Amino acid sequence: MPRPPKGVTIADVAARAGVSLSTVSRALNGNPTVDPVLAERVQAAAAELQYTASPLARSLVLGRTQTIAVVVPDLGNPTFQEILRGLNAAAGRDGYHVLIADSAEVVAEERVLSIEARRRTDGLILCAPRMPQDQLDALLLLVAPVVLVNRESEVPVPVVRADYRAALRSLVDHVYELGHRRLLYLAGISRSASNASRLAAIADFRRDHPDVTIDEVPCGVDFDSGAQAADAVLRSGATAALAFNDLVAMGLMSTVERRGVRVPDDLSIAGFDDIPFARYTSPPLTTASVPAGEIGTRAWRAMDQLLTDGTVGAPLTLLPSLEVRESTGPAGG
Repeated sequence: MPRPPKGVTIADVAARAGVSLSTVSRALNGNPTVDPVLAERVQAAAAELQYTASPLARSLVLGRTQTIAVVVPDLGNPTFQEILRGLNAAAGRDGYHVLIADSAEVVAEERVLSIEARRRTDGLILCAPRMPQDQLDALLLLVAPVVLVNRESEVPVPVVRADYRAALRSLVDHVYELGHRRLLYLAGISRSASNASRLAAIADFRRDHPDVTIDEVPCGVDFDSGAQAADAVLRSGATAALAFNDLVAMGLMSTVERRGVRVPDDLSIAGFDDIPFARYTSPPLTTASVPAGEIGTRAWRAMDQLLTDGTVGAPLTLLPSLEVRESTGPAGG
C-alpha cells in the first residue's frame, strides 16, 4: 500500500479543490452544512493527494484548537447535563471537542473560569450565568466569540433560550383548571434568570386571577432543598405546590408522603424541566418539559456559525411543553 506523500497538508487539499481551509475541515468532518458538490470535490482532492487529516496539524493550519469551552453553574443538575449532551454530540460531529467548567453556583468563579477557558479554546458558551447583568455584558466583550444559553444581553451575541415564563404560566393554568386557588411556589436561586422568568409568570397570573393566592417560599435547586421545604409547604395550607425544578419537586414529594400526605389527593405537586426520571417517580411527576438536548444542539450551531463567518443570528427561543402526569389532581382530591 503506497504511503501518503510527505508534506501534504490541508492547505494543499484546499488549493486542489479550490475552496477555503475551513471548508476542507468541515467537509472532511462530515459537516452536513457543506454543499454536497463542494464536499465531493474536497473528498476527491484529499483522495488524489492521499491526505490523512491530523488533528494537530489541522489546528495549527487553521489557527484553532478545535475545542470550545462551556461554563455551567451546576454540573450536578440533570438539565445542564442534557444541554451538554446535545452540545457535545453536535460539536463532535463537526470535529470539535468540548471543555466543561463548573462554577458550582459561585458567581465570582464564573468570570475567572470563563476567561481562563476562553484562552485555551476557540469559543465560549455561557450556560445560564448567574452574574449581574452589567458584569455579564462586560465579560461578553472580553471572551468573544461567545454564545449565551438561557440569558440575554444588549451585547450582540447569539442567544439560545427556553421560554420559562410561558412554561410556568402553563403549569399555573393547569392547576387552576383543576380547581386549586391557594398555591405555593418554591423559588430557585435568586440570581437565576430563569427563576426571575418564573416569578414574572406568577405576577402575570396574580394580576389576571385575583381569586388566587400564590405564595413564594425561598428554596433552592436540589432534592434536599425540596425536602427541607416540606414544613413550610404543609403550614401554608396550599393545595398545590409548584417547584423551581423537578429535583425540588421530588424532594418535597418524597418527604410529605413519608408524613402521610397523599399526592395528589391532599397536595398536588408539579416540577419543571422533565429530567429523565421525572416520569418514574411515584406518582409520576407533572412538569414542564424543557428541550434541553435541543438547546445544546442549537447553541453549538450558533457557535459554529460564529466560528465560520462571524454571523450573529437572531435570538432563538424554544418553548417547553406541559407534561401532565399523576402528581397533580383536582383540588380537594
